[in-house]
Amino acid sequence: MKRLTDHLIIISFDCLSALDLPILKDLKHFQTILTKGALVERVESIYPSVTYPCHATIVTGNYPNRHGVINNTLLQPGNASPDWNWYRKCIRGTTLYDEVKKANLSTAAILWPVTAKADIDYNMPEIFANRPWQNQILVSLLNGTPRFQWEMNKRYGHIRKGLKQPELDLVLESAVDTIKTKKPNLLLVHFTDLDTHRHEHGFSSEEALQALHRHNHRLGRILDALKEAQILEQSTIIALGDHSALDEQKAINLNVLLHKQNLITTNSNGQLINWKAYCKSCDGSAYIYLKDPEDADTFQTVRNLLNLLVEEPDFGIETFITGEEAAARGADPACAFMIEASRGFFFLEDYKGDLIKTITKEDARADKKYTLACHGYSPEKENYGTILMAAGKGIQQVILPSIRLIDEGPTFARLLGVSLGNTDGKVIEELLMLKEEVT
Repeated sequence: MKRLTDHLIIISFDCLSALDLPILKDLKHFQTILTKGALVERVESIYPSVTYPCHATIVTGNYPNRHGVINNTLLQPGNASPDWNWYRKCIRGTTLYDEVKKANLSTAAILWPVTAKADIDYNMPEIFANRPWQNQILVSLLNGTPRFQWEMNKRYGHIRKGLKQPELDLVLESAVDTIKTKKPNLLLVHFTDLDTHRHEHGFSSEEALQALHRHNHRLGRILDALKEAQILEQSTIIALGDHSALDEQKAINLNVLLHKQNLITTNSNGQLINWKAYCKSCDGSAYIYLKDPEDADTFQTVRNLLNLLVEEPDFGIETFITGEEAAARGADPACAFMIEASRGFFFLEDYKGDLIKTITKEDARADKKYTLACHGYSPEKENYGTILMAAGKGIQQVILPSIRLIDEGPTFARLLGVSLGNTDGKVIEELLMLKEEVT
């Protein structure tokens, strides 16, 4: 299979929404992409629509139940800070960067989720020190490409003032440097700025708008880097989102109810010591797991509770489905139930306190588990799509009304002349200039 491009630059602007398009059309560097390339007005995300499953889908072309990354964090009941699906081994099957590497092409990834210990030539994985005794720089070095990361930290580490952007624009400088000095055939870059500020301040907040403007600046810097490296004409730029977000004001602590039903047991200090059923948050949706999947009594008890909750709008549960039905929608087949929050609600995992907690701006400032907008909802929710823009070598000048997130990976693979095999998604040929193939 022949390649359509020599350099594929995929930029993930986390939480970029289809609703942002009117703003992006007025920003200089997004205008450049939109004027010269392709636009997909709505990309249907996956279920649950959270960052790590989404990014695993983007590089595999598969739904979570197939690639295995079914949530951001692991099921660790009672752990106040569960570990994340950081590692490449969390993904079942092949990935875009694996296939590109097999084709003897060069690969790079800057803070792309689920790439720790991946076989990527220049890898700065998204992983953080999750235990008090861990050091952030050391954790990153040990799980990516040590020499590459050491060089980037030595040159740009002074920019790092925290673990979120814009204080973390070490990411931008590392991406620009990598383009200029490595000229990789595939570069994956993940920017979290917009997602962070939507969580903290709300979907349409001034802080979110400022993040969009910073993204425009970042896109411009990357385009300039391609020009300086003299590879712009041989390159393809993809700017995409992984999911959208919705404003919310109330948190549902379903584990409080499970605790009252003796399905969660705590000690005298309030620490969880055992459980029969547990609600695992995906923000706007949640899984309910049974410790013993064969426990028919607990299954029926939980089903009865959910039936009651769905009947009362104040509890904020829009609907629920069984694990079998969740699997049919691409989610985790191991869950007993999957529940969807109504607009304005999201899920937490507290098993003490109130079943429903109203979230204030002060709450969001005081504790990062409280947010003013989130994702994870069903991709079928209204006005909840994300977006994709593409320009450069191998790209048609076209506007498409919609594709699915699962279609992106196979399409990106086709641009670089490789295949992801039999995937849930398909190559969107309407985006590609197939008649002008290059070797």
